[in-house]
This record gives sequence, C-alpha cells and structure tokens, in this order.
Amino acid sequence: MYDPSQLRTFLAVAQTLSFTRAARRLGLRQSTVSQHVRRLEDATGRTLFARDTHSVELTEDGEAMLGFARRILEVHEQATAFFTGTRVRGRLRFGASEDFVLTRLPEILEGFRYEHPEVDLELTVELSGTLHEQLSAGKLDLVLAKRRPEDPRGELVRHDQLVWIAGERWRPDPDRPVPLIVYPPPGITRARALEALERQGRAWRIVCTSGSLNGLIAAARAGLGVMAHSRGLIPPGLVRVPDRAGLPELGQVDFVLVHGHRRTAAQGPAHALAAAILAGGERLRRG
Repeated sequence: MYDPSQLRTFLAVAQTLSFTRAARRLGLRQSTVSQHVRRLEDATGRTLFARDTHSVELTEDGEAMLGFARRILEVHEQATAFFTGTRVRGRLRFGASEDFVLTRLPEILEGFRYEHPEVDLELTVELSGTLHEQLSAGKLDLVLAKRRPEDPRGELVRHDQLVWIAGERWRPDPDRPVPLIVYPPPGITRARALEALERQGRAWRIVCTSGSLNGLIAAARAGLGVMAHSRGLIPPGLVRVPDRAGLPELGQVDFVLVHGHRRTAAQGPAHALAAAILAGGERLRRG
C-alpha cells in the first residue's frame, strides 16, 4: 500500500521541515518531493503536513506516520538484504559530536549493530571541529557533527537554532563582561559565541573551558555563566536565556553526516549507518 520511495521522501521532509532541503538531501527535484508526499497523502487519505509559503509542519496524522514509516522501511530493508544475500561487513570508524550522546543515538547504533553484526564499529566522540579534522586526515570514515560555516558538504540530519543557555537561577549583570562556558578550540559553538559577542561589541570573559559536554553542563548548572547550544538539545537542568538579557543572536546550525573522501572498504558500512541515522533522525533529540 505504501511505496518505500514515498516513505523515504516523507521522512526527509519530516526531519528537515522543508521540501527544498529534503530535495537536496535525496538528490531529487522539489516537484518530485511534492509529488511523493501528495501520493502518500492520497494513499493514506490523510493530510500529513500543514504547509504554506513560509513553513512546513507535521499534522497529528503526520506524527503518527513517522513511526509507521520507519518500521515499514526497516522491515523492507531487512527483507531486501535477506533475499538478495547482501551483507554489509568491514571496519567502520564513526565519529559523533558529543551533542548527541545524551539523545537516542545509542539506540540507533544498537539497532545498526544488530542488523549488521559483521561490521566492526569503532565510535569516537569528540568536538565537531576535531571530528572534521580527523575525517580530513583519513582517521574516520563517517562523521555526525555540526557543519562548519564555510563547508557546504554533508547530508542534513538536523537544522536548529543556536541559543544561549544557563542554569535556571542565573541572572545577567549588564555592568560586567558576559561569563562564558565554552569548549576549547576548534569548537564550532565557541567560535560562533565569540564572533557574536564581538559583533555586538559586548565584553566577555571565559569562566569555564571543557572538552566534555558534561563538564560544561556542570559549570552551567552551578551558575558560573552562559553557553551557546542547540535549542533542540538543551540538557536537563538548563534553560534558554530570555531575549531581555540582551545577548546577541547566534544564528542557525546544521548537524550533518559527512563521508570520508577516500574510497575504502568502509564505504558500504558507512552508507548503511548513514541511512539508519537519517531514517531515525527524529530520535536525535534530547530525552
């Protein structure tokens, strides 16, 4: 009843909330993406997206279809692998930004290992900037991380807003420099925070530097200062700093999957894991 290609398109639109970005991710024309969604809506007899010229949102039926679509595609891929006799195998060096450690990424990786037991998966958790450097050096085969502003590469997994967050009782002092909690270089959010404050002409001082997200969270919960973070991944115990605090806008951030540029035996496993992450993109949220 439901065409797998239409379900994949539906998931891409649901994850990006954009027909244009979904088309780029899938390598399709935007008209084809619209056609796939329309045919899936015809097949279900339900409206899956509420859309106008400015925004795309899932309807209640669309939210329900998310879970069905993932399960249908998962079973479809299992059946295809079983009857074609194709098995993914080899060593895969996968790097993930620490932003995703506290999401349900481990569930996606567990499912991948169950489906592909012959893949030797090696996980590296690091700063996004460090992961990009290791990928360029050939030390990783696939990376899930923030996209560098100057780097157009990567399949979009999440598109989010960077915001200022702090402990619930933290209050700004307009007469003192902004106390910053940051990753060390080459942290991408660190660079964005400093650039935004410099543009505003706002004085700042670094009160905590840690390569560990848990270290940054502990400092923020203790009320030491503020940190830049993805709005959709705010850790428990921390809250968004209100606009009235006068801190500058930080802009948007893309989380992407980037493949290594070298042709190696890891290409098959890398594409299989990338497909699993893209299919389960909605699970890459806090909680």
